[in-house]
Amino acid sequence: MDDTLIHDPNGGMPRLLEIMRRLRDPKTGCPWDIEQDFNTIAPYTIEEAYEVADAIARSDWADLEGELGDLLLQTVYHTQMGSEAGHFDFDSVVKAISDKMVARHPHVFGDESRDKSAAQQTADWEKIKAAERGAKAQTRTLDGVAVGLPALTRAVKLQNRAARVGFDWPDTSHVIDKIKEESAELVEARDTLTDAEVAEEFGDLMFVVANLARHLKLDPEDTLRSANAKFQRRFEAVEDALAARGKTPKDSDLAEMDALWDATKLAEKRAKNVSD
Repeated sequence: MDDTLIHDPNGGMPRLLEIMRRLRDPKTGCPWDIEQDFNTIAPYTIEEAYEVADAIARSDWADLEGELGDLLLQTVYHTQMGSEAGHFDFDSVVKAISDKMVARHPHVFGDESRDKSAAQQTADWEKIKAAERGAKAQTRTLDGVAVGLPALTRAVKLQNRAARVGFDWPDTSHVIDKIKEESAELVEARDTLTDAEVAEEFGDLMFVVANLARHLKLDPEDTLRSANAKFQRRFEAVEDALAARGKTPKDSDLAEMDALWDATKLAEKRAKNVSD
């Protein structure tokens, strides 16, 4: 078996495709890779996309290079499995996305004018996507919103679709009123209903919170990631303060940790005021 291409550092995309083909070879490939299918690989694909986003958020360009490679490998993995099953291959996937980009940018690759606002370009983009859904017999308003998206992201996409046909609150005051209503229903469910009903009411509350983010033109995933980072930063400051006292969180109690948490928040606020 000729391994020349596999060991060629300048082999480019053909090299990566051949590596994946060999890994999946039923006779000589890697047992783990051979056992995988679309469903088992999909979680890794999602994870790699998040790791790309994380590297970008940290402005770690060296890490981003590696993470982009990991994400590219996921595409190669899926296309190899698609080729084995006779569904598609890497070339057909490349052709499909290239054709789509050309079709969706008539103001760049066609004869439409480029002299339009970003809002108009977005509206045109959505019209083209709607026509594509129509060609796939996806005629209902919410058709085509991927089920596998992060739940908050999918909630916003569903709400955006509904808003385009007029199903939307006119301003944030109505959304906030709905949040209050759903919060009250959750409290009532907690005290009187089953676990399944409590979970349903909590989901309703989360859905309306996502809607508030949409009305405020915020990405709920981004804001929650920021909140997660802030929580981690502050809790680690609490741990550091406890360590200075020769203690760990297990040696402490809620009252002490809460006081250190408040002190951390105050220190952050003072530091921010100084920098401003």
